[in-house]
Amino acid sequence: MRLCRYDDHGTPRTAFYTDEGLIPLTGAAVKTSLPIPTGDCLLSLLPGGDHHKEAVDLADTVKSLSAADRTSLLIPFEGVQLLVPSPTPNKLLLLAGNYSAHIEEGGGRAEERARTFPYVFMKPPTTTLTHPGKPVRIPKVSPNHIDWELELGVIIGKTCHGVSEADALQYVAGYTVVNDISDRKFKPNPGRAQREKDGFFDWLHGKWHDTFCPMGPCVLPADELPDPQTLKLVLKLNGNIEQNSSTAEMVFPVAAIVAFISSYVTLEPGDVISTGTPAGVGSAKGKFLKAGDRLEATIERIGTLYNPVE
Repeated sequence: MRLCRYDDHGTPRTAFYTDEGLIPLTGAAVKTSLPIPTGDCLLSLLPGGDHHKEAVDLADTVKSLSAADRTSLLIPFEGVQLLVPSPTPNKLLLLAGNYSAHIEEGGGRAEERARTFPYVFMKPPTTTLTHPGKPVRIPKVSPNHIDWELELGVIIGKTCHGVSEADALQYVAGYTVVNDISDRKFKPNPGRAQREKDGFFDWLHGKWHDTFCPMGPCVLPADELPDPQTLKLVLKLNGNIEQNSSTAEMVFPVAAIVAFISSYVTLEPGDVISTGTPAGVGSAKGKFLKAGDRLEATIERIGTLYNPVE
């Protein structure tokens, strides 16, 4: 079962996400006479949540309904506003350089895992998180080098600190799609006097523009994906494939990432970790986003995150 949040005339609600459309949990509960909690929090329905078992039972019962009964519950995607699955994470953490081919296409050199560690940075969640279907906005302050980065998003389900790599996946609630939009050549005050750390902060500030973290369209529960290093990743720009890879190519797999971050930061329920992007970004090709473009970021078994560019 995949789960999502959507806007029901101004009220956020939860639903099962299918290839044909949404099945609201409230409607499914009425149809099947099974209990389900109200509200729009997916965490309670995912592994580690208080109502995960009820969600699984409801999903199983919905699958057993007749085709006609399931169709009567279905809301088509057209006209529905999907919402980011984890709307208020305390921490929105992202990885840089976690696929060797992406490091190399940018002119860097990939090192063996044992000799390095994950580079982790943050984005402000309240202003960068962007709903499926909503636009990525090209910033007026620096409009010419805006790039895409398809990434597997990890949603934390239980508080964890100092967990081992062997145990780390037990703290994951589910997986989603993230597009880590990046401004490759942001230079505040272009006429400035150059300082030693300017290049680092230019890079970091280029991650922080408003709308620069689309996320969704849904969440695949972690207990339905024992090995997150098996997923195909495809990003299309205006229908053309730009990134085509697999999570098997990560330098640091999901379990290692969770273990590393939790060694010095307490991860809390709802926190999101975006695990880095594979090769195929625009900066390696001299190709950047412009108004009117359409992004389709797809991860196998999860779904496709669509966003226009304005």
